[in-house]
Amino acid sequence: MSASQVNELPLIIAGPILRRCDKERFTLWLATTQAVNCRLQLQAGQTPIFEQSLTCPDQQRQIAIGERGYIQLISVSADIPEDQSIHYELWLKTEGDSQERALSSLIPLGLDDGPRPSFFIPSRSRQILHGSCRKPHYAGPDALTRAESLLRETAGDPNQRPSLLLMSGDQIYCDDVAGPMLDAIFQVIKLLGLFPEKLQGAIVDDTEALYQHAYTFYHREQLLPLCSDTPSPFNQLFKGARKPIFTSIAAHNHLVSAAEVFAMYLLVWSPQLWAFISFDNQRVDEDFRQRYQKEQTEIERFRDGLPQVQRALANIPVCMIFDDHDITDDWNLTRGWEEAAYQHPFSRRILGNALLGYWLCQGWGNRPEATPEPWFDLFRPCDQDWTDDAHSQLIDELLHHNQWHYSLPTTPPIVVMDTRTHRWRSESNPDKPSGLMDWESLSDLQQHIIHQESVILVSAAPVFGVKLIEVIQRIFTFFGRPLMVDAENWMAHPGAANVLLNMFMHIKAPQNLIILSGDVHYSFVYDVSIRRKKRLPQSNKSAQILRDREIWQITASGIKNEFPATLIRWFDRFDRFLYSRRSPLNWFTKRRRLSIRSRKPSNYAPLRLVNRSGLGVLKLNDIGEPAQISLLHGDGTETVFPPRGK
Repeated sequence: MSASQVNELPLIIAGPILRRCDKERFTLWLATTQAVNCRLQLQAGQTPIFEQSLTCPDQQRQIAIGERGYIQLISVSADIPEDQSIHYELWLKTEGDSQERALSSLIPLGLDDGPRPSFFIPSRSRQILHGSCRKPHYAGPDALTRAESLLRETAGDPNQRPSLLLMSGDQIYCDDVAGPMLDAIFQVIKLLGLFPEKLQGAIVDDTEALYQHAYTFYHREQLLPLCSDTPSPFNQLFKGARKPIFTSIAAHNHLVSAAEVFAMYLLVWSPQLWAFISFDNQRVDEDFRQRYQKEQTEIERFRDGLPQVQRALANIPVCMIFDDHDITDDWNLTRGWEEAAYQHPFSRRILGNALLGYWLCQGWGNRPEATPEPWFDLFRPCDQDWTDDAHSQLIDELLHHNQWHYSLPTTPPIVVMDTRTHRWRSESNPDKPSGLMDWESLSDLQQHIIHQESVILVSAAPVFGVKLIEVIQRIFTFFGRPLMVDAENWMAHPGAANVLLNMFMHIKAPQNLIILSGDVHYSFVYDVSIRRKKRLPQSNKSAQILRDREIWQITASGIKNEFPATLIRWFDRFDRFLYSRRSPLNWFTKRRRLSIRSRKPSNYAPLRLVNRSGLGVLKLNDIGEPAQISLLHGDGTETVFPPRGK
């Protein structure tokens, strides 16, 4: 990396990304190439509502991830009026500057005529954007760019402007990385001087050796650790005594180091660093050059949409939660997988590095107060030398953390579930899929949603999924192969499924419950109602509440990813035939107490599953029911899921 490139680096290299904002708090994420002191201004119309230099750690955390890489975590308490457009400005001053520089002068991100970005806090949520699964090299447009065009169109009208973006998993893919993206990651590591690390239990001793290894492009599955297989009859029949811990079939460029994970986040959120990236397929083996070239076309297409993505993320509060690909495929899917992965020092470091990146680039902004103070203390040595002991200790803390879930004080309230680290593990067989949440966490969830009229629940995996696919996953699980089909759905574990369904049946459960999900790489909407054995009397108020309760399962996946097209058409066709609302087969499933109707998406009849990348849009009425459900596609089109009979 040349000295001239280093000298040309901009001050801001990613962000700003608005994070959790409400009437009492403003939260912002930003990445810079130098340490900065910040001054924040908030303004409602022409009225200043906050202006202060951020001098205390509770307001600004500055995390050094390299010699020229700093992550700025900004969270301030402020009285923010509702239903008004709030513009913000951040003034940055480096150690060598005599004057402050305005964020808007460095990157104009305003939606209207001015350069300042803006947001608003609604007294009642009217429109929410949501989605998941954004894979940079997927062969299709990035639907997240549609958020920017929608925000521009509605900038002057808070009643029409989306107030929140919920990202329900797989914001990055640590386990499925294109060759050109890994090439760009290496260039960013050198450009910013991202910190190296030692690697225990690996073929290579440290990250420098990893980056130079012959297997580092398209052969990384050869570097990843193996574990002993469990001695079940099926495993002995179908496989040998050693198997990979990292089960993704696309693990050829799996991210390993913390530096690689940080570089990935910087490259998927903002365009600034791409100006310094050059592609050259001569850097890879000849057998993979054609593949590299094909992936490069999609990566460049992804890169070209990042200015719109950056503007969108600067103008709408964003909340996120992880799913498997944010860390690795099949993350915590079974007890056996967990025992193998966390006992091996190399796989533990890989998983910990991915979770470290999630915390700093996603998790912190959802709930800043949930981060333990010692985590920042462990990062402070990064300014000079990040010791291996501090790194390992921080990973231990992250892997034992159990506060990734959160709720938002909106109307209706939004409850975001952690379906990855609170698993209900099988005690009878280590190869059986774990429940997505254990009894204790589900009981805690129930306390958050009871007595509410309406609730929006965010579950990375759909609670009510495509039953035919769930049956296929159950068959593979029976034969001891759950990892082959990602057999993780809410109905795969009897305990978790029954507790969750009983929660929905409870007399004090919300009358209107909206479930937002992603994960599956196709989109659909189910209207769910509770089956009753007999008609309930009109005079019984509690019974009337039970009978009238509505659940909407809304799945938007992916933002830039899709399911295999031929396969999903067959699944759609046979699921409608075998598990329609009146099918007797439903009585052999856990949905026998429910009536589930799938909505017909516009322009896709007779299909119910939309296998097309898109960003979900949810419009709500005054009592927290869906007024309109739709998908915005990257090519400018829209798919609407009208209510049944319309």
